[in-house]
Amino acid sequence: MQDYSPAKIRNVALVGHGGAGKTSLAEALLFRAGAISRLGRVDDGTTVCDHEPEELERHMSLSLAVAPLELDGCKINVIDTPGYADFVADVLAALEVADLAVFVVSAVEGVEFQTEAVWRLAAERKVPRMVFVNKLDRERASFERTLDELHSTFGTGIAPLELPIGEAAAFHGVADLLTDTAYCYDAGTPVSGEIPEEMEALEHQVHEHLVEGIVEADDDLLERYLEGDVPSFEELEGVLAKGIAEARVFPVVCGAATALIGVDRLASFICEIGPSPLERRHRVCGGDVDVEVVADPGAEPLAYVFKTIADPYVGHLSLFKVLSGTIRPDDHLRNPRTGTDERLHALFSLRGKEQLQTRAVVAGDLAAVAKLGDTVTGDTLAPRTMPVVVPPLEPPEPVLAVAVQPRTQADDDKLARALHRLGEEDPALRVRRDPDTHQLLLLGMGEAHLQLSLDRLRRKFGVDLDTEDVKVAYRETITAAAEAEGKYKKQSGGHGQFGIADVRVEPLPRGGGFEFVDAVVGGAIPRQFIPAVERGVLEAMAQGGAHGFPVVDVKVTCFDGKYHPVDSSEMSFKMAGSLAFREALAKAAPVVLEPVSLLTVTVPDVQLGDVMGDLNARRGRVQGTEPVGEGEQEVTAMVPTSETLRYAIDLRSLTGGRGRFRAVHDHYDVMPAHLVERLAAPALA
Repeated sequence: MQDYSPAKIRNVALVGHGGAGKTSLAEALLFRAGAISRLGRVDDGTTVCDHEPEELERHMSLSLAVAPLELDGCKINVIDTPGYADFVADVLAALEVADLAVFVVSAVEGVEFQTEAVWRLAAERKVPRMVFVNKLDRERASFERTLDELHSTFGTGIAPLELPIGEAAAFHGVADLLTDTAYCYDAGTPVSGEIPEEMEALEHQVHEHLVEGIVEADDDLLERYLEGDVPSFEELEGVLAKGIAEARVFPVVCGAATALIGVDRLASFICEIGPSPLERRHRVCGGDVDVEVVADPGAEPLAYVFKTIADPYVGHLSLFKVLSGTIRPDDHLRNPRTGTDERLHALFSLRGKEQLQTRAVVAGDLAAVAKLGDTVTGDTLAPRTMPVVVPPLEPPEPVLAVAVQPRTQADDDKLARALHRLGEEDPALRVRRDPDTHQLLLLGMGEAHLQLSLDRLRRKFGVDLDTEDVKVAYRETITAAAEAEGKYKKQSGGHGQFGIADVRVEPLPRGGGFEFVDAVVGGAIPRQFIPAVERGVLEAMAQGGAHGFPVVDVKVTCFDGKYHPVDSSEMSFKMAGSLAFREALAKAAPVVLEPVSLLTVTVPDVQLGDVMGDLNARRGRVQGTEPVGEGEQEVTAMVPTSETLRYAIDLRSLTGGRGRFRAVHDHYDVMPAHLVERLAAPALA
């Protein structure tokens, strides 16, 4: 590829709901630009962007892929993103480096929940947006219905630049509203001409609305327009481009990716009115420095790593965007997070899995480099004299967990390193050891995300894991006071074992933990043996009560006992303390405590009743509701943690994917007796 200035680079993320045709559109753009000689298909695994084995097996995108192409004097870096909610972390990474987000919307299904979710993410980051209405050649496709949904969902900034010529099987072209030109396609080849007579009136009406909407953004142009002066195409295009760059105007174009209809028009719009890296600045900070960086090829080199691919053979493959300066092979940059100097060996552009060698990467462009030592996703590469960083992109909080254990000893030996490498590739995947249940947990964004992680562990690192349900960290406590005597007596010739401890147990307030009181008087138990009694009590509490769960919130008083001057020892009083506590516990009206989570659920207004009813069915106690944003409600509720383990799946099903939630541990509460009977006691360690 030739070298391009930042003004001629377009970084475009294709985003939207799964199945809308993002990967097919990327393939069509590559084919139209001559970057590939054959048009691949998603369903037979021949596309450029879907190349991982798991993607070929599932016929869907599971991670972002970059595919550059050259067209009309521009270089377009197409970033194809997953459409499934489980893989939103890659969508966030793409939005971080894209200068334009093209929302691909199916004309059959219309605006779906993941499109709304990603639009919200793009709006928060002020990313310029446009819409490509796809699949107009399919049965039940409707541009008019889809456009109405876009208007009602995303507001008045939606501005159609094209109308379809025909629909469903009769769809064969698009009408350009800016130039009043029809483009009809014969086997994917466009032929320009007059607007068809039967749609002239509609096209003229929509054209007038479009022009009025554009000129309203420019006072001088509006004044001239009101005086009867019709703006030129170039003037309209200039104002439109400014509105797009400022994320105030969201153009809508249309076509059919697999039929190559309208794809060339989309590419032309991206080149003509799409923002360049010059129009989107990145904030960097460090020490007293907090500035926005301009994409200047002559400045100090600065790069941001937005994606890491873990390869078992070549190590890390780091995808990065050059924020300023020009980076060349064998340049040295420093990672401010680690303080490590990194040598960027061979640089290349990625087109799917194909590596295209490059001599230099200028500000605004995307590239990749292999074998960086300590650099991972979210890191900044800066000159030694300028230790600034891009504020880290916080990965989304995981919503689902699965417990895993290595299948063999060989898997166990490789597990820690494999999980570390996979976590570097996928920041949305978390790993932690539960200190209460001792389970190793994988936490992710949903079932598909966790299953994909297990598949990649097996394929990339040769680690097989078995899964099991996540255990809930129940506790036991007491609700009354009780006393008991613990007697440990053992004679086996020579010195024996003898110790008697009398203890009283009393409940502490929730969260009180454990308190031990020495109330022995008169030397009934020698001072040196009192700590042994406490250790015995603590061991018994850890081993669990009647149901095998650890005992908490108990005050234990040792008030009497007996000893033998020869046979008593620390061991005998430790055993006596343990026996006394167990007997007293059984008399003190023990109960099981269950963890309770604070759930914050955000749902559309129309689904509020369904969600609240579901929370009640989960034994939840709704704390309140309040409106957030437009057309949404936030519900807070206290819900037993055992009822939330699969809430991510159930909420997605209940709300059609539009609901989202956060859950944090809040407190422990007494579990109803009829539910305690169903619990299986855990195996004691």
